This record gives sequence, C-alpha cells and structure tokens, in this order.
Amino acid sequence: MRKAHKSVSIGLLRQSPRPRHVAQRTSSGAWLMLSGAFAAFTISAGLMHSYAVFLVAFIEEFRWSRAETSVPYSVSQLVAGASSPLVGALVDQLGPRRLLMLGGGLLVLGLLGSSFISALWQIILLYGVIMTIGANCLGLVVFVPLLSRYFVRRRGMAISIVQSANGFGRAASAPLVQSLISTFGWRNTYLMQAAFMAAVVPLLASLFQRAARYPIAAEPAVASGSAAPISLPSPGWSLTEAMQTPHFWLLFAVYLFTGLGSFLVSLHQLAFAVDQGFDRLYAAGVLGMGAFLAIAGTIFTGTLSDYIGRELSAILAYGISIIGVVCALAITGPNQGWLLWLHACFFGLTWGARGPAITAKTADLFPGPQLGTILGVITIGSGIGSAAGSWAAGWIFDLSGSYRLAFMLSIAAYLCGCGAFWALRRPPARPGARPPSPQRVRTSP
Repeated sequence: MRKAHKSVSIGLLRQSPRPRHVAQRTSSGAWLMLSGAFAAFTISAGLMHSYAVFLVAFIEEFRWSRAETSVPYSVSQLVAGASSPLVGALVDQLGPRRLLMLGGGLLVLGLLGSSFISALWQIILLYGVIMTIGANCLGLVVFVPLLSRYFVRRRGMAISIVQSANGFGRAASAPLVQSLISTFGWRNTYLMQAAFMAAVVPLLASLFQRAARYPIAAEPAVASGSAAPISLPSPGWSLTEAMQTPHFWLLFAVYLFTGLGSFLVSLHQLAFAVDQGFDRLYAAGVLGMGAFLAIAGTIFTGTLSDYIGRELSAILAYGISIIGVVCALAITGPNQGWLLWLHACFFGLTWGARGPAITAKTADLFPGPQLGTILGVITIGSGIGSAAGSWAAGWIFDLSGSYRLAFMLSIAAYLCGCGAFWALRRPPARPGARPPSPQRVRTSP
C-alpha cells in the first residue's frame, strides 16, 4: 500500500525569506542629519515656546485678557496644522536644506517685527502666521521622512531624539527668556532672538549640505527583540490611499486629542503659577527644569516603542502626563512648592513624549515617498487641538477666574487619545486590495 503524502498548496502559507541586510552600520551622514535636525528643532521650538513668557509681559503692558493673549498662540497652532501638508510636500520635492533656509528667514522677519508691535493683530500676524510657517520648516514634518529613510530598525530612537529637541528648547527658553525680559525688556529680547537666528541658520544649512554628501546606509530591517519587526518596504502609500483607511483618521484623532490635552495646560503654566502666588522667576525656573526632563522622557519612550510597541509606550506617556495635571489641580497656594515641582516633573517628563510613537507609527503604517505629505495632513489634527486648547484655557479663566476646568478637560482629552492610539494596533489594508482566498489542502494518493 502506498503511503499517503499530503501536499500543501503554497500561496499564502509560504514563508517570506529573511529580510536582506543592506548594511550593518548607520552611515555617518545619518548621524549628521540627526544632529542637524536636533539643533534646528531645538532652536525653532525654543523660539515658539517662549511665547508663554511673553504672554505674561503682554498682559501687563497692554492689559489684554487671557483669552486675547491666547489668540496668537491659537492662530499659530492652526497655521502650523494648515501649513504642514504644504511643508511636507515641499520637503518631498526640495529637501531639508532649502526649507531650513526659508524657515530661518521667516523666523528672523517675525522676530524683528515683533519687537515693534503695539496691537494684538500685529503679534497675531507676526507670531501666529509668519514665525509659525518658518518654524514648521524646521520641524518634524521636515525631519521625520528624512530620518525614516536613514534609520529603519532604530526609527523610534531617531525620531525620539529629534522630538526631544522640543522639550529641550522649551525648557531652555522659559528661564532664559524670562531673565532677558526682566533685564532688557521684551522688545529688546525679540531683537536678540532675531540676531541669534540670523547667525545660526547658515551654520545649520552647511551641516545639512555636508550630510547630504554621504550615501544612505540603511540599518537591518528587523530588530532582534523588537515587539513589532519592520519588514522591507512595500510599494509606498499615496495620500489618497491613506485617507481611505480608518488608521489615517485615528492618527488624526490622536494628534487632535494630544494637542488639546497638552495645550489646555502648557501655554498657561507660568500664568497659573503666578496666579497661585509663586514668584515669576522661581516659577519659570521650576517649569523650565521640569521641561528639561522631556529630553530623557522623549528619548526613553521613543526608544521603548521599538521594543514594546508604539501603543504601549504612548499610553505610558499619557498616564504620566495625567499625573502631572492632577498635581496642578491640587495646588492652592504658594506654600505648596513641592506640588509645583511634581507637576513640572511629571508633565515635563512626558511633554512631547508621545510624538516619537505617533510619528513612528505613521511611518510604520504609511511608508513611501509621500510620507511627508501624509504626515503633514495628519498634523492638521495637532494644530486644531493645540489651537483649541490654548484659547479655551484662557477663555475658561476669563469666565471663571480659574484654570481648574481647563485642567480637568486636559485629562479627558488625554484619555481619548489613549483610546484612539490603542485602536491602531493592527496595520491597515490597502484600499482596493482583494483579500486572499483561503488555500485548500490537497491530499495526493
């Protein structure tokens, strides 16, 4: 009797070959790109976040309400979101060096003009529009697609290092700008910032020019021990294809709720501390020291996302941020400095810490030459949430005389962000792709 042999049709049951390693080391150009991106984003973030310090000076000099002084920042966030698709498309076509020069020039123009303002509409135009577009040209929409090509296995680490520049710039700018304003006045401080930016932009541009001379040496495609191995890239996603998936809109919602939760608190932190009776320089120093923790927190959570997954690392960051907001809610007077420190540390530790997980998740789900454009459109959600949070917190204070409700809404927004991110666990199906038919197992006699 012949022994029956089972033959299994190949189809989907065939295992893919092990990914080919293009190179075992990251090129020198990759590290130069990473260094340049970190420096550029640090400077632009520091300039933009320093508005929280200027806000207090504007309230004193012009007697604007909290809601009015929040309008330029809210407009800034809307413009950042609206201009992100354009910036993303431009970086796909022109490269980072040219955008850096353009962005630096716009920042210098905005800073110079801001030193002469006398009306609210002027700072809305200069800060909310001109400086914001300039800063966007030195931001994540430009650098994430670039670094995603240079770093594959350690994509989360690379993006987290650049994202940590946001916290570094924010931390350094608060006490430094407050000190400059106290010594020289806010108008002269703007002039000093403009001179610094004009001097540093050519240096950053030359760094990117040097880095571009090196060839891309990709890393291994699979990380040992990684929670979500990254395979060799499939045909790239277009913006139209991405927008037809629920994952695109979930990422949009994640950005929106994260921006809303963060900016219901962050723009008004210093004003809140001063209202509670803390000395202005002391409060700026405490909040600045707390913001420095964002460097370690962002790098840690971003690198962690390469091993435990983007979702879990983001949820961890959301939880720590919520603890920080709860500490702020517990402050009732200047004798509770320890609570201000706890708020600054917990909230600062995870400021921007979700960014690497979100941007890396976007690169994981929608790889390809249009990643910059896709990321730019998704970033509109961040602009809407950040703008709404910044203005709403000031409006709530004007109505109630307290930030308490704003901080409670921040916690609710963070919880919504957790839920949206958790729903991104499974990769999207490409629109129009036919699901494979199940293969039969045939038995041959």
